[in-house]
Parts: sequence; structure tokens; C-alpha cells
Amino acid sequence: MEMHQIRYFLAVSRTLNFTRAADECNVAQPSLTRAIKQLEAELGGDLFRRERPAAQLTELGQRMHPLLKQCYEAAVGARSLATSFKGGKIGTLRIAIADAVDIALLIPHLNQLKRMFNALEFRLLRGNSKEIGEYLKKGDAELGIAVEIDRDWDRLDSWPLFTESFQLVVNRCHPLADSGPVDVEALRQQPSLSRGYCEYAERVSAALRAGDVDSGGSHEVSCEHDLIKLLEADIGMAIMPRSASTPDTLRRAEVEGLDIKRTVQLYGVAGRERTAVASAVMKMLRSADWQAFTQPAAPPNDAKPPLSIIAA
Repeated sequence: MEMHQIRYFLAVSRTLNFTRAADECNVAQPSLTRAIKQLEAELGGDLFRRERPAAQLTELGQRMHPLLKQCYEAAVGARSLATSFKGGKIGTLRIAIADAVDIALLIPHLNQLKRMFNALEFRLLRGNSKEIGEYLKKGDAELGIAVEIDRDWDRLDSWPLFTESFQLVVNRCHPLADSGPVDVEALRQQPSLSRGYCEYAERVSAALRAGDVDSGGSHEVSCEHDLIKLLEADIGMAIMPRSASTPDTLRRAEVEGLDIKRTVQLYGVAGRERTAVASAVMKMLRSADWQAFTQPAAPPNDAKPPLSIIAA
């Protein structure tokens, strides 16, 4: 069964006239008639009663009409979709982001992609670094954003995006909220919230122990959303990467003596063909200016201004 045979059948069904159907399909009538007969031979019966002045659908033709129409429309839709993908009008982005990386890093680039493609579809996958590597390996994701991925697969390519430090984050009513930079010793006996989903959680804990910081109790949290809610409830303090976004209800401060940095990287699979969207995202991320996420933010509106002292 060929698609042109179905198209001719639908044209005759619509016009009930072989001559008009041939004109509509821009084909000679003998060619159209021959194609209809071939289709009837494949289906095992006549589709039309060839009467004058108009042809009529047989019972087989009536039963086959909705099925053949659905088949033809599906084929036309598939061809149109394929053309749109090939022409770059429709894009699909499959990207995996580590749990400890803020989705806010990707938002400006998603907005830019929306202006580049008429229809943008994306699949966002989350997981730890090992899971991000598996998503890439299995083809579930074209690109990955993570801090560290085990290099047990030699086809992983990586490009560093930015390196950032960690900060203290507390409720705005916390005693350390408006103290400016704090010494690591000031964290002693402060209840802490540990980002258990972050690959650097153990390094942060080790750094605090090295600074002789004996916390007043530690609570492990499994996702960023829960961490923010607990901080807003003033349950404890947290050490978070600078790029992590926080609401105005929280305050951030540098911790003197806490020398921890991480590098957020973009990952891809070497030798695997990428879609137009993935290629565009890769260029955006590698050329982006990340200072808005990695540089000190302006103080909040309700923060106390520094005291000015003028010498006489």
C-alpha cells in the first residue's frame, strides 16, 4: 500500500468523480484509476461502484475510509514534523542537572532558546553525579551539568563553566545575619543543615571540623527546596555555593577561613550527534558570563548601611 494510492482514494471519496479527483491530484486519470485498482487488489475488494454520473463508495470503501484517512493524516503530520525538526523550527532539549546545581543557571538560556525556536520542548532530568553520567551514557540526556562525574566511561567530554566559593546562609533574624564576613570560629555550637544531595557535603563538614567547629547538632537535608524552608524557619545555618539562589528572607555571608571551591561543568558525549537545540545550548553555556551568579550580590534593601566615620 503506497501513500499516493491512499491520497487518490481520498480524493475520489471527496469528489465522487475520477476525472475531478485526477485534476485535484495533478495526475492523469489513467494513472489514478490504475492506482485505485492496485489498492483494491491489495484490500481484496472494490472500493467504489463506478456509476454515472458519480462514483459511489462500496461498503468496503465506507469502512476503509476513516482508517485510510487517519493513516494519511498521520503520515502527513509525521512528514511535517520531520521537516520542522530538520529546518530548526522545532527543538527538543534533553538535559540532566545535578541536584546540587541551581536550575536558575539555565533560565536565561531557556528564554533565549524560546526566541530561537518556534516550538521548544525540553526534558529536565535530576540526580546525583553518578545518575547524570548514566543519563548521558544511555542517551536519556544530550547534555549534563554537574560538578564531578566519575570518569569510568571514556566518551565523556567536559567543559568547565565557572568556579565558585561557598557561603554561610542563615535566616535574616539569625545573630550572624548582619555581621558581615564571619570567622569560621563564629560557627561553633550553631545548629547546621547539611546538603546531603551535594557531592561537596562531606568536604564542607571536613573543613568545618578542621576549623575546630563543633556544631550544635547537624540535620541532613535531601533537596534544596527543603533546605530553604528549614532556613526560613530558622532551624539552623547552611553552607551553600554562591550560585545557589536564596529568597530575601535569608542572609548570606562570607566565611573567613573556609577555603572550599567547586567547579560547575558542562558534560556531553564525544562522537554523538547533537540536535540543533543541544548545540545552541552548549555554545550559550560555554560563552556565558557567570559573574551574576558567582560575584557578591548587592545588599538587601533592609540591610543596615555601613557606619560612616569622618575624621575631624
